[in-house]
Amino acid sequence: MKLALVHDWLNQVGGAEDVLASLVKMYPAAPLYTSIYWREKMPTAWRTWPIHTLWIDRVPGIHEHHQRYLPLYPLAFGGLNLGAYDVILSNKSGFCHGVQKSSAVHVCYCLAPTRYVWQLDAYMDRENMGKATRLMLRPLVSLLKRWDYAAAQRVDHFIAISTEIQARIRQFYGRESVVIYPPVETARFKPVEATGDYFLIVSRLIPYKRIDLAVQACTQLGLPLLVAGSGRDRERLEQMAGPTVKFLGYVPDADLPDLMARCKCFLFPGLEDFGITPVQAMAAGRPVIAYKGGGALDTVIPGVTGEFFTEQTVESLAAVLRSFDAARYSPESVRAHALKFDEAVFQQQLGAFVANC
Repeated sequence: MKLALVHDWLNQVGGAEDVLASLVKMYPAAPLYTSIYWREKMPTAWRTWPIHTLWIDRVPGIHEHHQRYLPLYPLAFGGLNLGAYDVILSNKSGFCHGVQKSSAVHVCYCLAPTRYVWQLDAYMDRENMGKATRLMLRPLVSLLKRWDYAAAQRVDHFIAISTEIQARIRQFYGRESVVIYPPVETARFKPVEATGDYFLIVSRLIPYKRIDLAVQACTQLGLPLLVAGSGRDRERLEQMAGPTVKFLGYVPDADLPDLMARCKCFLFPGLEDFGITPVQAMAAGRPVIAYKGGGALDTVIPGVTGEFFTEQTVESLAAVLRSFDAARYSPESVRAHALKFDEAVFQQQLGAFVANC
């Protein structure tokens, strides 16, 4: 079976790239097609991968500001014909599902239908775009929406990362899908006997993550909160934080397992498509308090692995924090649930799907 991997862009490392790394483990000989590749910003080990970039990779400044070139990605991927392969496996949140396939079978692992096309207002709010930019984008996005929908109809099989994304695939593309949860390296995380008294957040510090809810709630209640991560929202968050909230900045990957294993509880206040970090915390045996929406609905079991707060308000989160008792949750049971999302489970399920399509 000749298989090709397709990925939107390689200029930053996030959840999409974690999925891609697992796909490369599964299909190490498969060529990887992507729009742009910023070698210096990506893991050194990836330089051994068979990466093929498109013509868009030569556009000046695109590595640093890839979102400014939004209209070019459909042109680039739409001009790529991978019909010489038996199977195309795309790892998509942008436009990479738009490749031409001829007789190849195209399986799309859908991280999300393209947000800045189908959820434009929410995306612009997240990125703090001004009024002029918003007015300019709307006609363009209308054209991109038609292209994106047509590209989705050429896909043979959709796989969604969560029931939330499954619903969006149905709503925006009119297509059905199966759910295969993204891979989590649960082996990195283990419960420990001596835990601390702090609540924990591990996240990029950007507005839509709603870290402000946790900062304000813990400040009001005088609860210790550690915030690991960096981002443009840090200064604003520090201004609203009280003395019980501490910002750790960037925490190396090697230090995260111990930090998670010793927390009282992991907080996840944003609305996410899936959410890897809550599962990592559960793999370390720690319960999670999450907003009741998005991917958390697939990973958090109230009373077993954590609790939900029902509104994205300080008051709703604070009410759960007041009554929270970490002793009610069995670390062994919490970890056992997390193992359902292990990388080996992902690889087995996805490999079987691709082999049988």
